Amino acid sequence: MERTVHVALGPRSYDIHIGAGALRRLGPVCAGLGDVAAALVVTDANVAPVALDVCRAELSAAGLRVDAEVVPPGEGAKSEAFLFRLYRRALEVRLDRRGVFVALGGGVTGDLAGFAAATYLRGVRFIQVPTTLLAMVDSSVGGKTGIDLPEGKNLVGAFHQPSAVIADLALLRTLPPRERASGMAEVIKYGVIRDAALFESIENGDLPCADLSDERWGDVVARCCEIKAEVVRRDERESGVRAILNFGHTLGHALERLAGYDGLRHGEAIAIGMVFAARLSERLRGWPPADTARLIRTLQRAGLPTAPPVRWPWAEVRGAMASDKKAQAGVPRFVLGDRIGRAVPGAVAAESALEEVWNGLGQ
Repeated sequence: MERTVHVALGPRSYDIHIGAGALRRLGPVCAGLGDVAAALVVTDANVAPVALDVCRAELSAAGLRVDAEVVPPGEGAKSEAFLFRLYRRALEVRLDRRGVFVALGGGVTGDLAGFAAATYLRGVRFIQVPTTLLAMVDSSVGGKTGIDLPEGKNLVGAFHQPSAVIADLALLRTLPPRERASGMAEVIKYGVIRDAALFESIENGDLPCADLSDERWGDVVARCCEIKAEVVRRDERESGVRAILNFGHTLGHALERLAGYDGLRHGEAIAIGMVFAARLSERLRGWPPADTARLIRTLQRAGLPTAPPVRWPWAEVRGAMASDKKAQAGVPRFVLGDRIGRAVPGAVAAESALEEVWNGLGQ
C-alpha cells in the first residue's frame, strides 16, 4: 500500500510518496513537473549497483535525457570538491533550467545534490529518492541542503525544497544491520520529541526493528514524515520550533567531527547525543530519570550506542560544539525535553553542568 504525505509550503509544497515499489513513480512525477527535459542522477558507489539502472529506466521512459554522477559513499562526499564536481558534470551534460537533479541515496547524497541544485544556475529543481531509513524519515524532507567544512558539519548550505520525495520501502531490504540501526536513531528521536505512542511502540517491541520489509514500516516512515512536515510547515527556515528536530544533534555533530566523520555513523552519534540531552534535561527541565532509562534501553535494543566510543577530553568536545551552526557566540544551544513526547529548543546550560553530564555518560 502506498502512502502519501503532503508538505504544505504554499508554492513550494510537494508530496512524499512512500511504499514498496514507489520508485516506479519517478518518471511520472518528473513529467508532472512540466517543462523538464533532462535529469542528472547523483548517487554513490554503494547505491549505484542496486538502484541506478532502475532510476535511469524510469526517467528515460518519461522522455527525459538521463545522465548520472557517482560519488564515493560516506560523509567525505559532502565537500567543496564534490560539489564543484557536480557543477562541472551538470555543465558537461548541458543541464539547463529545464533540468532536474535526482538525489538517489542516503542523507549525504541528498544534502550534496540538493545544495548543488539550490546553487547551480541560481537554482534548479531536484527530487529526493532516499535509499536509507535515516534519509526516508528525516534528511530527505524539509529542504535542508549543504556541505561540511573542516571546522564542522553542514556549515555551508541552503534551504531548497525538493519537488517531490519518493521513498521506495523495498530499498530498505538492502541495508546492512549497522545502517538500519543508524536510521532507527532518527525514528526514536521523533517519538521522543513529538509522539510518545510511537516511542512506546518501539520500546515495547511492537515494530520489527530487524525486519524493515515488514509492511508496518510504511506507517512508521509516514508518521515520521508527517511530524517533520508539520514542523517544517510551521517553521520552514528554523527560526523557532523546527529546532526541536535537532534533539541529540548538538553533541552528536561534535562527536562526528571528533571521529573524523569515519567510524561513527550519524545515527550512532545522535543516539549518544540524545542520552546527553536527556541527562541535561533532568537537570534543567525536570525530565524524569525513568524516561532516560527507557530511552537508553530502547536505543540499545535497536543496536545503537549510548555512551561515547572514545572518552575525548571535555575541552575537545566543547570546542567542537562551539562551531555548531546553532551556537551563538560560541555558546551551544540544546533541544531538551520535559518528558518523552515533548521537547523544547533553545536551551543554554552552565559550562559546569555540560562537563559533568559528559563525564557521566556511560556510568
